[in-house]
Amino acid sequence: MSRPARDENPDRLYTVTGGRSRAAAQVFDLVTLVVSESDPTPGMQSEHARILRICRNPTAVVEIAANLRLPVSIVKILLSDLLAMGRITARHPRAVRATTTADGTHITDPELLEQVLVALRNL
Repeated sequence: MSRPARDENPDRLYTVTGGRSRAAAQVFDLVTLVVSESDPTPGMQSEHARILRICRNPTAVVEIAANLRLPVSIVKILLSDLLAMGRITARHPRAVRATTTADGTHITDPELLEQVLVALRNL
């Protein structure tokens, strides 16, 4: 079984994101829950419309990427677009307990990282 979008045409991904390589909003990680706030509209980019349909119930970013068969980085760009348009809301499933070391490095809660790893393995 191949990974989603491993063989995806780079030109298509460039077109889907309008040439962008990073999301404008840095609010999304793999377990951020996304919920649609509106239905798709005529003329909307097909990937945006699919995300809105997928996210009628809270859905994690990693699940959206798997459903769309697109890389997470591309999905984050699309989600950033929808967030800017007010068509989705995003929230983390729980407050992340993080510690900052003396050199400024953030250490995330190991339990959360374990949950993400399990979810990825289940895909």
